[in-house]
Amino acid sequence: MDRGRLQVIASLGTAQTLAWASSYYLPAILADPIALELEISRKWSFAAFSASLVISGLLGPRIGRQIDRVGGRQVLCASNVVLASGLALLGASTSLSMMSAAWLLLGIGMGLGLYDAAFGTLGRIYGSDARSAITGITLVAGFASTVGWPLSTLGLETIGWRETCFAWAVAHVVIGLPLNLTLPRAERAVPTEGGPAVKPHIPIDRTMVLLSLAFAAAWTVTSAMAAHLPRIVEAFGATPAQAVFAGMTIGPAQVAARIMEASLLKRFHPLVSTRLAYLTHPVGAAMIGVFGGGAATAFTLLHGAGNGVLTIARGTLPLAIFGPENYAYRLGLIAAPSRIAQALAPLAFGLLIEPLGRGVVVVSAGLSLSGLIALMSLRGRSAERNVAAPTK
Repeated sequence: MDRGRLQVIASLGTAQTLAWASSYYLPAILADPIALELEISRKWSFAAFSASLVISGLLGPRIGRQIDRVGGRQVLCASNVVLASGLALLGASTSLSMMSAAWLLLGIGMGLGLYDAAFGTLGRIYGSDARSAITGITLVAGFASTVGWPLSTLGLETIGWRETCFAWAVAHVVIGLPLNLTLPRAERAVPTEGGPAVKPHIPIDRTMVLLSLAFAAAWTVTSAMAAHLPRIVEAFGATPAQAVFAGMTIGPAQVAARIMEASLLKRFHPLVSTRLAYLTHPVGAAMIGVFGGGAATAFTLLHGAGNGVLTIARGTLPLAIFGPENYAYRLGLIAAPSRIAQALAPLAFGLLIEPLGRGVVVVSAGLSLSGLIALMSLRGRSAERNVAAPTK
């Protein structure tokens, strides 16, 4: 791998770590103290966060079109400004309306600055050869929760939640923005017949629908497990200590699986590794179903490994099947249902856990298997052609 590509991966991976740590992973630490001081229900904090995810998903296609036209450097730099503004407003919030407005800004910032935008940027820079770069930034940013949660906790305990939000805002200006400014400038797409850029026509065909359904199923499971995993494994008899330890293994499992994808599986079409990834959660669910709480760690290791590969596949699989043309826009279209499902999954599974108990893993395993069935149904010419193509 050349030095220039390594520099892009290091810069964008670090910027992505900051973006995820200060937005998506923020409510886990700060939602309760924010709700307590503003004298609102904790549910309102998470409702505002869920709404921000929906907003980011709805903006995805439009943001993707912009990246296809001018490259991602401008878009990612704009994300730092918007995320910093949202965090500053969140830190200054004194009411539910101000907090909601802050999460509105953060939702826009997440649409501009998280993985879909980063993947689109890499596709614009490297074209069909972006797979290794996509894997590289997910390896770095895979530690976002490992870095973000302790830093937010430290800030909460030492300077308070407001100042913690302000500190994250400053980090976007002094760290994230300069890093994104180092990204290569992409050549502007040539407008049709010298006129203004027009919206590309991307048919919502069978392959697009199947990919959207598969990724929506995967991100429903991922979001549900992130919100409810301790309760779920404790329903199988795991102790609180076992549940905490099991949850801690998800991050390392994700990184280990991404290393495997970057080394052993890179010789294969992304469809192969993606199909394997959809199997890991159902296998883990079967193990904890048979062996009970003692298998909680095995369950989370398998779930984490699959999730690690699926994060990469979200960027590499559409690129391999459809190619780099209008890649970022297509990625936004495919990812929009996933973002909405990701926002609604914690509430939906929260309602299911009470009546179903441990049976909720049957639902999550069924969703993963439905995603696998969707991928097994892919028989498009583009997928078949690319299976035989060597990976650069």
